[in-house]
Amino acid sequence: MSAADLMVLITAVILHRFVGIYFPGSYLSLTFVCRIKNPVAYASRDSSVWLTVAFTFDRFVAICCPNFKRKYCTRKTAAPVVAGIIAMSCLKNVGWYFVFDPLYYEDNLPWYCRIIPSYYTSPWWNAFSYLDRITTPLLPFAVVLLLNFLTVNRIVAASRVRKSLRNDALSGKGHDPEMESRRKSIILLFSISGNFILLWMTYMVHYLYIRITRTFTYSGYNDPVFIIQEAGYMLLLLCCCTNTFIYTLTQRKFRDELKTIVTYPIRQVVKCV
Repeated sequence: MSAADLMVLITAVILHRFVGIYFPGSYLSLTFVCRIKNPVAYASRDSSVWLTVAFTFDRFVAICCPNFKRKYCTRKTAAPVVAGIIAMSCLKNVGWYFVFDPLYYEDNLPWYCRIIPSYYTSPWWNAFSYLDRITTPLLPFAVVLLLNFLTVNRIVAASRVRKSLRNDALSGKGHDPEMESRRKSIILLFSISGNFILLWMTYMVHYLYIRITRTFTYSGYNDPVFIIQEAGYMLLLLCCCTNTFIYTLTQRKFRDELKTIVTYPIRQVVKCV
């Protein structure tokens, strides 16, 4: 997940956004480079999203399917799952290479990229566009919500039984570390699903709006539709950062190592004094 998110930041943020804004006219703006950057950025984005889904499914199996857990939740299974997700993400986004044409020619070199007109009118390109949005993020939305609902439902049901048994045995006294662990699991699941859905919602609303109203051009940078489009891109790229932080910061061992890094210089200064 961290590697996929880092690839999104490199391809979609640094090579696409930063280069386009701060280094216009560089050789990274040539059409054939632009054609390659876009499919790679989309493939990285899809890998990040579907690895989040895979992780959610892994947690679902670990909590709700104890018999299947011994076979599925292993390093041996994780490797082909991750490889399959990355391979499918790359194959799915090859079509983006053919969506763009040169914006203009200078000294016989094609510069920048523009979307071909047939992308908005051809039924084949329309089908490709709808497939892209269905697989990312509509289907992940549905899968993550369903798995989280089933997982939380299982945790709540098990917690009620455990609480009832403890009340009978201990008269409700004492701290239950298992209940605390389950509570943290519910918070993590809701944080991930809520973060994923909220940060992708603007992107989906903009896509549905332009497809329903067929608004494919903008009057300028102050056009509200253009502002919503750019805000949607910014938020979905932000999602690739926040998911990793949420997953890692909720792990006790990671937090302990982070505290060690932060306090190490202070401990050395105190030791010297």
